[in-house]
Amino acid sequence: MPANLPPPYFEAEKRFREAKTTEEKIEALEEMLTIMPKHKGTDKLKADLRRRIAKLRTEARQKKGTAKRDTAFSIEKEGAAQVVLVGAPNTGKSSLVAVMTNARPEVADFPHTTWKPTPGMVPFENIQFQLVDTPPVTKDYLDPWMADLMRRADILLIMLDLHADPLQQMEDTFAILESLRIFPEGALIPKDIRKLPFIKKMLIIMNKTDSEKDEEDYNAFLELAGVSVPCMAVSTLKGRNLTRLLEVLYSISGLIRVYTRAPGKEPNMKAPFVLPAESTLEDLAANIHKDFVDKLKYAKVWGKAVFDGRMVQRDYVLQDGDIVELHI
Repeated sequence: MPANLPPPYFEAEKRFREAKTTEEKIEALEEMLTIMPKHKGTDKLKADLRRRIAKLRTEARQKKGTAKRDTAFSIEKEGAAQVVLVGAPNTGKSSLVAVMTNARPEVADFPHTTWKPTPGMVPFENIQFQLVDTPPVTKDYLDPWMADLMRRADILLIMLDLHADPLQQMEDTFAILESLRIFPEGALIPKDIRKLPFIKKMLIIMNKTDSEKDEEDYNAFLELAGVSVPCMAVSTLKGRNLTRLLEVLYSISGLIRVYTRAPGKEPNMKAPFVLPAESTLEDLAANIHKDFVDKLKYAKVWGKAVFDGRMVQRDYVLQDGDIVELHI
């Protein structure tokens, strides 16, 4: 199928050839990528442009050393937790973000479709998670800014393809993470590591578990791999276990939801305060308003671990689902 490129594409291509700086070259290539029609005839050309952009960015970073962070990878956190998807090409990261969130990442059956992070919000009960689609990670190439994005994430979701040697994919992905000093909770940290490690909550997702036969293969993988990180099977094609995925993400997030009420009024159960587990009443007060910490006298709590309306002090450890009535 011919590419049928429009005249503005060739104008941008000319600016690329005449560009004198790396920044100008990247700008021209990105413009070419934006202008290019989206159909099968341009798939290979798009992949080639993305590789060239990634290579130029790497060269620019190496020249500038401590240069300003690429804004494309500076994803501002939103929602209860930021979940960054990590995986080899074609594991289904873009498909998962597309089917679960309001984002529209480009999805295709050829590698390196995603060339910059794409965030999207997915609701879970009365909160939201931020899912971030990312460029693939491989032993041959890793975008330099991916390390920073993964290190800042609340949760890393490691995606594997059941039909493409998932054991090797898992080993390669964790080797890359370890080279960046990123380790799952509970992992043994090498004694010879010289800088502080980044300990992250992680969840392994086995995508493309579409049938009963696939389920058998997934169970065989679990037996063979001896996975120590939480792992579950999903199918973005069939929509299998996607609701359960959100439940698991919340369970490993280490977060609790706490509701507040004014004296004599009903609580707003649609807008909880999301806090780290083991947070105290004082932590909640500070989260609401900095002045509340000094003015707080006591609170009444309705919850599973206390009698309804029990009076508690500022060192009370909050539980998931507590309803709190602050008195200042």
